[in-house]
Amino acid sequence: MAKNLLIVESPAKAKTIEGYLGKDFMVKSSFGHIRDLAKGDDAIDVNNDFAQKYEVPEDKRAVVSELKKLAKDAEMVWLASDEDREGEAISWHLLQTLGLDESKTKRIVFHEITKPAILKAIENPRSIDYGLVHAQQARRVLDRLVGFELSPILWKKVKPSLSAGRVQSVAVRLIVEREREINHFNAEAQFKITALFSTDGKKVNLKAELPQRFKTAAEGEKFLTDCLGANFKVNSLEVKPAKRTPAPPFTTSTLQQEASRKLGFSVSRTMQVAQRLYEAGKITYMRTDSVNLSDTALNSAEKEIRTAYGDQYHHLRKYKTKSSGAQEAHEAIRPTYFNDHTIDGEPAERRLYELIWKRAIASQMSDAAFERTNVKIGISSRTEEFQAQGEVLKFDGFLKVYMESHDDEDDVNDEDTSILPPLTKGQALELKEMTAAERFSRPAARYTEASLVKKLEELGIGRPSTYAPTISTIQKRGYVIKEDREGKQRQYQLFILKDGKIEKKTESETYGNEKAKLFPSDIGALVNDFLVQHFENVVDYNFTASVEKEFDEIAQGMKEWTEMIHSFYTPFHQDVEKTIQTADRVRADRDLGIDPESGKRVSVRMGRYGPFVQIGETDDEEKPRYASLKAGQMIETISFDEALDLFKLPKKVGIFEDKEMTVAIGRFGPYIRHNNAFYSLTKEDDPFTIDEARSIELILAKREKDANKLIKSFDEDENVKVLNGRWGPYIAFGKQNVKIPKGTDPASLTYAECKELAEKDASAEKAGTKKKVPAKAAAAKKAPAKKTVAKAKK
Repeated sequence: MAKNLLIVESPAKAKTIEGYLGKDFMVKSSFGHIRDLAKGDDAIDVNNDFAQKYEVPEDKRAVVSELKKLAKDAEMVWLASDEDREGEAISWHLLQTLGLDESKTKRIVFHEITKPAILKAIENPRSIDYGLVHAQQARRVLDRLVGFELSPILWKKVKPSLSAGRVQSVAVRLIVEREREINHFNAEAQFKITALFSTDGKKVNLKAELPQRFKTAAEGEKFLTDCLGANFKVNSLEVKPAKRTPAPPFTTSTLQQEASRKLGFSVSRTMQVAQRLYEAGKITYMRTDSVNLSDTALNSAEKEIRTAYGDQYHHLRKYKTKSSGAQEAHEAIRPTYFNDHTIDGEPAERRLYELIWKRAIASQMSDAAFERTNVKIGISSRTEEFQAQGEVLKFDGFLKVYMESHDDEDDVNDEDTSILPPLTKGQALELKEMTAAERFSRPAARYTEASLVKKLEELGIGRPSTYAPTISTIQKRGYVIKEDREGKQRQYQLFILKDGKIEKKTESETYGNEKAKLFPSDIGALVNDFLVQHFENVVDYNFTASVEKEFDEIAQGMKEWTEMIHSFYTPFHQDVEKTIQTADRVRADRDLGIDPESGKRVSVRMGRYGPFVQIGETDDEEKPRYASLKAGQMIETISFDEALDLFKLPKKVGIFEDKEMTVAIGRFGPYIRHNNAFYSLTKEDDPFTIDEARSIELILAKREKDANKLIKSFDEDENVKVLNGRWGPYIAFGKQNVKIPKGTDPASLTYAECKELAEKDASAEKAGTKKKVPAKAAAAKKAPAKKTVAKAKK
């Protein structure tokens, strides 16, 4: 038995660390938290300073039992969970649950999994930081109280099976408010004037823009008319040096934002991949709001830059974290070894690692140097001046490695910056073409996952460990939907001055195209409105940010955690009691008008399975007609005409093979039903306008695809097939999908062999059921407790 037992959070980390320590150390994993607040409503005793009742979940009992035995036999136990509040709490739970002797227990922390860092941590152990533990306890208790007291009110007043959370509800509010801001936005049109000039008949063109915009088409057309036969010359030419400075190394939030923009990763995927890189010893700890780099890292980066790029590319920079709440980490996210430009691994790991490496190395590189030229072009017939900008890169500096991306809403610079032709002051220019194009103002952009993280961070809401779970939770609860939406068409006017003539055109453009944006659902908007009306503090941005600051003060030992919870809970609980007694049940319905065919009322409302449109009343002699809303439609924005369109489906679109084809919209989108089979429409097909020919085309295409999918079928049982799947051939044995062993020819399989493989697969799955479906997951499927903490107190 090893003298020392070292406990980390994950098995991957344990495997990496075990290779750095000698035979005197045994490294084991706790697999994250080993205990949590009890499931029932008696987990927190609000009458006894919020004392908590913890329990070890069933799926962790074997882990706890093994760790207890190993700890009993070890001379020293080393608690090496992560260095943030959550990690500190895990160490404290281990100390308590395993019954460890504090005199024989040491706490160590490190922000990178390298041999020097691990050995240094062991040389510098400390005791458990109870400030961090209490800060985590305060957050956990507060969030449980809010959830347990708010959720039952939502069930009674809004809709069954709803839930609320402190930070999550604020995130939903941001998305709901942004959506309403966009819905109420009225686009204003202006005319933008651009011109293309040539210099001395040369082929290189000079593109310029008028800084002023004209409000009407008449003003834009008049400007072009005035320019007929006008002379153009360079009024001024200003050449100035300019520079661009690299961004600091990544924090959790900037990594999530940049991985979204450059790699298309969701926030949760970024954190999952970063976790794997950290546990494999490739990067430093990935939950941090610090931009600082250690002296060791600075020296390592300098050495690599000078070796790989040259001395002129190095520039020492020491970044300081602006956020006053940055308490949880000591260093930014960086590669553990700067000389590793790339790594082996899965594609996602390689791509994220390279992004982290480039950002960190670029932060220690020289500025990029430019020569920027500003040109003003005079018009003989007008007082306005055209402007043009150009840049020449003189020294690439950090741009040799990395350039930061920007969100849609930040990318609003319409100026054309390019390399300009040689110009001199007073030089005459020949006009080749001038346009006055109608341009429309744009509303604020909808949030992406990354831009929502940025906004939460700006408001001081949440911390590095909370961004990903917050955004995942609001989507899982159905309050927010992440999806792509096609844009709409609109027309715009265009005036073109060319060859001494002005031509007027009407063109069309697509606007409002959305990709991976966050939209509120109807139920998300309803819950938000209810909370804003009755629990303003819970969803108030400033209040939520001030709570985060109080957690930071608790972590630093400046505030007693129970006092902080009392100050929040007392008025909050009073609001809960008042709302239960006085608040009306939320009515989520809207009258849209009168159906011209039946003369009955048309309304939109929230039902048990989601929003729907209704024609008629429930107490009418004739039963009302119902239609579900389409994706992208909301109760508060659907129009009368859009609502009536929903009743055009299902509709018959023709006959094929002597059977009717019917188009309808189902749970998974629009489809064609033919001979009891279903065929999905593509994104390009409109269920309201699709015709017979296109429907037949889709049916035949699906049949061909299915035919290519089938490798083999069996007379013994029509439900057993060998098929080509997305990840290769497999056996479909009824509802069971069975892997085909490597080296087996799928086409040669007999029915008996398929049956044998299916039986083996089923028995293997049965044997592993308890491991695959932990009790914690099973318990999550049960209905939540219907008592509140408040009721338990009574």
